[in-house]
Amino acid sequence: MKILVIDDERKLARFIKQGLEQQGHVADLVHSGTEGLERLAGGLYDLALLDLMLPGQTGFEVLKNIREFGLTVPVIIVSALSEPEKVVQGLDLGAVDYLRKPFDFNELLARIRVLQRQAQTGNSVVLQVADLEMRLVSHDVLKAGKRLELTNREFALLELLMRRAGLLVTKNEIAEKVWSADYDMGSNVIEVHIYQLRKKLDAIGTTGLIETLVGRGYRLQRA
Repeated sequence: MKILVIDDERKLARFIKQGLEQQGHVADLVHSGTEGLERLAGGLYDLALLDLMLPGQTGFEVLKNIREFGLTVPVIIVSALSEPEKVVQGLDLGAVDYLRKPFDFNELLARIRVLQRQAQTGNSVVLQVADLEMRLVSHDVLKAGKRLELTNREFALLELLMRRAGLLVTKNEIAEKVWSADYDMGSNVIEVHIYQLRKKLDAIGTTGLIETLVGRGYRLQRA
């Protein structure tokens, strides 16, 4: 899963990010409610972990805006506010779960697994381009039954290209939606990941799927 952690406790946020990535997830961090809402509006996250006491917008305000904007991303509140009325308010505003700080990280992982199982039971989202199939919840990419082994970043990169199949995706968009906001545009890390992704696609017989538009970006062919 691609998970957005919205928490202004930077040390805790980094701990959560590291733990999630060790479990195979892709995790991004933001430290204000306003920035968190902007990221979620891009539609590229499977889950948000949301603190309530945030600068910019409070967690409650973020939840209200998520629903007003018609966003469907599930949200787990992770907060030190433990009063029953706060829990009820958060759940009534659309959060799917509420975890009180301090918490055991294994409990957080268990709650995430519950969401994954629920999504799988309800026919989880599948992206399909040509003969390539991406299963977002189980984190699988398949071609004719062959499984493509991808790193977390490669998976997120391919997901973005598949969602925008047939359309130009600029390097700036990739940096913003697959890497963190402080990505160095002078780096060649995107080119390296595109190269590695092409190699892996070629190895399973899906050649020429990613097109380079010189000076503009990349495009995933529809067929």
